[in-house]
Amino acid sequence: MQVSMNINGEEISDDVEPRTLLVHFIRENAGLTGTNIGCDSSSCGACTLHLNGEAVKSCTVLAVQADGQELTTIEGLADGDILHPMQQAFHECHALQCGYCTPGMVMAAVSLLDEVPQPSEADVREGLEGNLCRCTGYHNIVAAVLQAAGGPR
Repeated sequence: MQVSMNINGEEISDDVEPRTLLVHFIRENAGLTGTNIGCDSSSCGACTLHLNGEAVKSCTVLAVQADGQELTTIEGLADGDILHPMQQAFHECHALQCGYCTPGMVMAAVSLLDEVPQPSEADVREGLEGNLCRCTGYHNIVAAVLQAAGGPR
């Protein structure tokens, strides 16, 4: 099947098998490898991206379901060399270790702040509960999200 979607402001079209997961389309067909595959079962959140402005785990969406839609991946957040405020906060707060979960965490966190611009620590912890980090205790991740929101509440 032919699919076409706007990914990070660029129209991408390609033929896919109907069973192709969006995460595989993003990585293999669009060549954007920042979106990671962590589990293929929606457990970890490493594949989180924005579909029409909403955070989704791209291992739960078929590429054909995203046909004609607008996607933003981790590569689409920065403005050239200028990091998105959430990316900058993750950097400044040392909110990563191995970095594997970081793209999904950042994308989920951006979506969280879109919904709750001034979150409490509890809001951040609840808002990111679908994204797993196997390296950290989440303290620096929560601190980064709060910093990006303008400080702890």
